[in-house]
Amino acid sequence: MSLDYTPLAMFLVTFAVLLSGYPVAVTLAGVALLFALVGMLTGAFSWSDLGFTPGRLFGIVTNQTLIAVPLFVFMGVVLEKTKIAEGLLSNLSSLLKNQRGGLAFTVILVGMLMAASTGIVGATVVTMGLMSLPVMLKQRYQPEFATGVISATGTLGQIIPPSIALVLLGDVLSNAYQRAQLDLGVFAPKSVSVGDLFAGAVVPGLCLVLMYLVYTLAKAWLQPGSMPRPQTNDGAETPQVPLGSTLSALFPPLFLIVAVLGSILGGWATPTEAAAVGASGALILALLRRQLNRQVLAEVSESTLSTTAMVFFILIGASVFSLVFRGYGGEELVQALFEDMPGGKWGALAIVMLVIFALGFILDFIEITFVVVPIVGPVLLAMGIDPVWLGILIAVNLQTSFLTPPFGFALFYLRGVTPDHIATSAMYRGVVPFIIIQLLLLTALIVWPALATWLPAQLYG
Repeated sequence: MSLDYTPLAMFLVTFAVLLSGYPVAVTLAGVALLFALVGMLTGAFSWSDLGFTPGRLFGIVTNQTLIAVPLFVFMGVVLEKTKIAEGLLSNLSSLLKNQRGGLAFTVILVGMLMAASTGIVGATVVTMGLMSLPVMLKQRYQPEFATGVISATGTLGQIIPPSIALVLLGDVLSNAYQRAQLDLGVFAPKSVSVGDLFAGAVVPGLCLVLMYLVYTLAKAWLQPGSMPRPQTNDGAETPQVPLGSTLSALFPPLFLIVAVLGSILGGWATPTEAAAVGASGALILALLRRQLNRQVLAEVSESTLSTTAMVFFILIGASVFSLVFRGYGGEELVQALFEDMPGGKWGALAIVMLVIFALGFILDFIEITFVVVPIVGPVLLAMGIDPVWLGILIAVNLQTSFLTPPFGFALFYLRGVTPDHIATSAMYRGVVPFIIIQLLLLTALIVWPALATWLPAQLYG
């Protein structure tokens, strides 16, 4: 059977237009409509296929799961704008002030907590860069290591729940999983939820944080000059802050994060309901600390609105793109190409991981989630790949691509707040060990899928 390669040409044209600098959402919808118009004029595309567009758009704006996106964004922006996240860094660092590498340990732990509160890589990297990089340089930390550890911990927002990336990925994979089962003749399909992905990401996320800490500890021991012990002007160690005051400052935001994540994993609340609790709790925290006023609330609302509008605008463009892609037989083309690959499902999975990794150089995780995953997801899932395992593999893969030179987004985010005397090449060298660590985690997930599937099985059967 001869294959129509028009869907592949459509994908390549979209890729070329994106490289030229056009907005992602406009590019996705524009290229799709252009191909649809040409197809209708030549008889290769049925105009009736576009009739499904209103139903798809209505499904997007009424999707209960996606309501969690603006709520989680709002929660994260409140914690950032009201300096609660900054208080986490300053108070937690006081516990480890006199330890060699203590500030680096603090950056990793606070990065983990911010990942569990903001869920947005750009916001975490920039915030951590502004808060901790000047302090690390003042304490004579090696610039390569300082920028590397900040960039790496900033990307934890990709994998540690409640992550915006996992919310979007969970919604897309849920649709792909049901479609794959229907294609296989299963008319009572099982479902995969955002909560499943949250549970599946807990163990890999904690493993990654532990690997970062072990690497930092080893570097502090083997190369003590890379992170000198902090001292005052007279050479004495810095005084220790009372433990009680530190814990009192840490407890409220930590309680909020645990309450949001625990309610999801415990099955007491859906991600959307937990996101509403998190957003309300962040507002209450800001009010209790007298750090919320009209100006801050306006900034929080504007930032939340712009981020949410960007996400949904891209989602609408991607929905139109996927509709035209399928109208040209794109799913059949992808399935035929995957079936011809050597290695069966493992070969197909390897190709998909490589493509996602490469696209991560130039596209954000949102575009990859909305464009690539709906195309390849149903085919991979129909081959018998576990949806939770696939989702975590994709999330870790995207997290790695955020760090990879020369186009790693996390590096670009941090470059904007890094002093000019620190060369970009030094930042590239600094992230290499963390890229290796993330690739080791990705390899471990492939070898031991239970790292991602064990906890969801224990919680939800």
